[in-house]
Amino acid sequence: IEYAVKLSNATRDIGAVGLPELARFITFGASPRASINMILAGRALALVRGREYALPQDLQEIAPDVLRHRLVLSYEALADGVTPDDVIDRILEAVGVPELALRERMTRGGA
Repeated sequence: IEYAVKLSNATRDIGAVGLPELARFITFGASPRASINMILAGRALALVRGREYALPQDLQEIAPDVLRHRLVLSYEALADGVTPDDVIDRILEAVGVPELALRERMTRGGA
């Protein structure tokens, strides 16, 4: 959940993730609803992949599809040929994928 929120917030405050040079290309970033939909889409992707839980890698893969239409680029971005995918790719590079310590399920009667 935190990773989805960080990705969504990065589109609104791109300088906070170390990419202030891209601020001129974004007129409006993704709303907080983007993180909610990213989580739902990540869960769906995990389910299709046979897991009952989503991993940060699922969110990283689904993020472009969720964020692409939620970014409003500036006229400068359009003039320079910058696409939403260009901006999203840079954000995904800047916001590191969190590492998770996965644990195995405990079975009944044993460790």
